[in-house]
Amino acid sequence: MKLLTIIPAYNEQDCIVGTIEELRQAVPDVDILVINDGSTDETGAICRREGYNFLDLPINVGLSAGFQAGMKYAWRNGYDCALQFDADGQHRPEYVTPMLEAMEATGADIVIGSRFVTKKKNASARMAGSMLISSLIKLTTGKKLFDPTSGMRMYNRRTIEEFVNRSDFGPEPDTLAYLMRKGFKVVEVQAEMRDRETGESYLSFSKSIMYMARAFVSILIVQWLR
Repeated sequence: MKLLTIIPAYNEQDCIVGTIEELRQAVPDVDILVINDGSTDETGAICRREGYNFLDLPINVGLSAGFQAGMKYAWRNGYDCALQFDADGQHRPEYVTPMLEAMEATGADIVIGSRFVTKKKNASARMAGSMLISSLIKLTTGKKLFDPTSGMRMYNRRTIEEFVNRSDFGPEPDTLAYLMRKGFKVVEVQAEMRDRETGESYLSFSKSIMYMARAFVSILIVQWLR
């Protein structure tokens, strides 16, 4: 299967090279597209210097809009599947191949690199939010996701097309819930992840609170109006 790895990047000058080089070593045949989302540091200059394939967005448009740009690129260039992969080194590339194998073996539309298929969530406010989202998805779809907030997700061409045609789609749990209700098959593969060490996260503490609130409202109410 022809795979494109989409790497949204906002002010990731300290880790973008390490992330891409590690990914290339683990998956030599993978195609990569960096979405430089209006970074104010040297992220864009580094991508240009290293010869990376990248989209240089003139302003910061946020994760959803930046990722949609990547999905449009994947669709127009005939990719069979697209992988959402963090620029900050949290995602570990050794799980890319198992995710691809799971997609091929199960016919899944979406494969999630999940931290909690075989491991329990620890006790924290963030994990409490994850459990709440899992419960809401179970309530509205009848199906359980162990790690709905994982940002390491692989999408097949059918799902890529949905992102291309729907301006209200983002790489978020509410979109997963909506697609699951519409019959899209989601499979989880156990994966380990690292803690962020450098760079600037899309989610500050206040944005994390708003993220959880929006996910709650969208899964429980808004998705039924889509």
